[in-house]
Amino acid sequence: MSSEMYMPFKSRAQRRKFAELLVQGKISPETFEEWNRETGAKKLPERVKRRSVRKRKRPVKQRRK
Repeated sequence: MSSEMYMPFKSRAQRRKFAELLVQGKISPETFEEWNRETGAKKLPERVKRRSVRKRKRPVKQRRK
């Protein structure tokens, strides 16, 4: 295995996007094939939702009288 770090696809939309980049020649066939192999036949969601950001509770400011 090379020193590069490969990350499998997280969604079907991402897989389609990388296939499009492969056709355009913006990524190498080896990169696409490695990601595809790492992902395997997993059932991927169409899209991945962003994680919700927890808001910090702010202390209540006291009103001036």
